[in-house]
Amino acid sequence: MFAAPHASGVPKRFIFIRKSSGIRPLEIALRDFSDSDKALDENKQPLEVDLHQHELPKWLRGLDAHKEHMTILQGLSAKMSENVHWSFSSVMGCFKSNRNTLSAIKRATIDFELARLFPSPFGHVELSFAGGRTGIVDGFSAPAPQTRNYCYADPDTARNELFKSVLNPDAVNSDNDMLSFLQSKEGLQLTGVKGHEKKRQEMQIQSIESIRQRNAELIRISGTLAEFLPEIAPVHAGGGPNASTPEKQAAMTDVLIAALKAGLTNVVTYTIDDLGTPITGLPGNETDRVGIHPLGHDEAFGGVPAWKTREQIRISHVNQIRTIIEQLKQVPEGTGTMFDNTMIMYFPENGETHHGVGSESPFLIMAGNNCSLNCSGRYLRLPYLGNEGHKTLGNWYTTLLNAHGNPIEHYGDLDAEMSRKKLHQTGPIQQLMG
Repeated sequence: MFAAPHASGVPKRFIFIRKSSGIRPLEIALRDFSDSDKALDENKQPLEVDLHQHELPKWLRGLDAHKEHMTILQGLSAKMSENVHWSFSSVMGCFKSNRNTLSAIKRATIDFELARLFPSPFGHVELSFAGGRTGIVDGFSAPAPQTRNYCYADPDTARNELFKSVLNPDAVNSDNDMLSFLQSKEGLQLTGVKGHEKKRQEMQIQSIESIRQRNAELIRISGTLAEFLPEIAPVHAGGGPNASTPEKQAAMTDVLIAALKAGLTNVVTYTIDDLGTPITGLPGNETDRVGIHPLGHDEAFGGVPAWKTREQIRISHVNQIRTIIEQLKQVPEGTGTMFDNTMIMYFPENGETHHGVGSESPFLIMAGNNCSLNCSGRYLRLPYLGNEGHKTLGNWYTTLLNAHGNPIEHYGDLDAEMSRKKLHQTGPIQQLMG
């Protein structure tokens, strides 16, 4: 409804799904490579194969019916991001996070940059199951330097806040009264304020005004928004302390899809777990409270080997991706469906293993038919770090921006090793440009 149109007349949409504890390159590699392709892949040599000629790894087979939209992108490095256990904001912004300090946030993260290209009422929506939190909490994305986003940490909160103009219009009016007061109060404080503090307050006033305008518009069209209001089970009330992990994931996915369908946002970042996220009700470990951190150290739960439980966690993530694809494919848009204009990216926030070092950061990409990139249906391994032609996380994000209207020369920090070797490392990944 609100979406800013692109050249095709409809917006492009981006869903970033962050997972913890790494994606090991062998876990996402194809099992039935030819001997020569297997040797290239294991030795980190450039490789490109047609996914239609191969069987997907077990945990990805829930996406078999959508293989023509899939790209498995191997070989990206992310050493300019924070690695080991957590990336915090850095994996989305290509900078070192300095253990999640506000001062370390160097730039707006990639999701916010894309959201500016395709405006919507909420601009950008962040969801998170990190640390088992509930309510509205600090997020990991950033709208600007030294600025932290907020996120919705449970499905009930996400639904109530995104659809507040339908569920509780009086509260939205009350919010606007408070925002008007804060804007006036902050404005008075500008007198005599200089430097960084003045800039901070100016940004805060602009933010307050944009929220007031958004709220007014949401109230105006709340009757139309009601059509998209998602239903979630009572078990999720009050943060859902008794909901299992699969139940929470399914409910959050429903809210995410509803927000996209309603046009409330075109960009969603979803931290689907971190090392502190409690995992309950997992198939194969239904009665256990599985800890992702001990799993990373190969601790078994309920007699199930750690590798198998990690695989089941990834399967539960893929189930959510499949639901998003199948739901969006049912919604007509332009000459096709909503999914035609959507890209989903599933990736490890901290690199290639539990204690990631950032030498590799595998990406699973699911892109609709109108994707502005030339990548679908392929398994693609890029040259390894330190070699000519290697590409970093910054190159990938530059590709996304360049392909969608932002001509930035390079997004993010450069890689120190590539710089020492005087290897070219700026710009997009040309072979992916449409």
